[in-house]
Amino acid sequence: MSAQAPTTEIRNAEFKQRFAGVLADIQKTGYEDGEAMALIGSLAAELCSSLQQQNWATAKSVMSSETYNDLLKIFEKRGNEYHQAGKQKHAYAIQALAMSLISATMRSDPQMAQGEKMLDAIIDRSVAVHQTQVLSSRQ
Repeated sequence: MSAQAPTTEIRNAEFKQRFAGVLADIQKTGYEDGEAMALIGSLAAELCSSLQQQNWATAKSVMSSETYNDLLKIFEKRGNEYHQAGKQKHAYAIQALAMSLISATMRSDPQMAQGEKMLDAIIDRSVAVHQTQVLSSRQ
C-alpha cells in the first residue's frame, strides 16, 4: 500500500498544477472567448437538465458515483476526439467540466476547495447565460 501512496500523491500534485493552470486561463482569457464560454454553458446546462438541476454546482452535488464515473469516461473520450479533430474550444469546455468534477474529490485541500468554488461559479455563470439565451430565442 505504501508503494501506491507516492503514485497517488504525484498524480494529485500533477492534477493540482493542471487545475491551477486551467483556472487561471479561464479567469484570464475565458471571459474574452465567448465561443468557449458558450460551449461550457451549453454542455453544463445539458447535464444540469438531465439531472433536473438549475446549475452546475447543484448538479454535481446530486450526482451519483456511477454518473460521476460515466461522465469522466465520456469526457475523456470526447475530449480526445475533439482534440484530435482540431476542435480545441470543444475540448477546452470538456476539460473545464472534467476538472470541476475531479476537484470535488479533493475538497479536503483548502486550495482545491477554493479553486473548485471559483471554477463552478464561472461554469454556473455560463449556464445562466446559456439558459437566458435559450429563453430569449424562444420568445
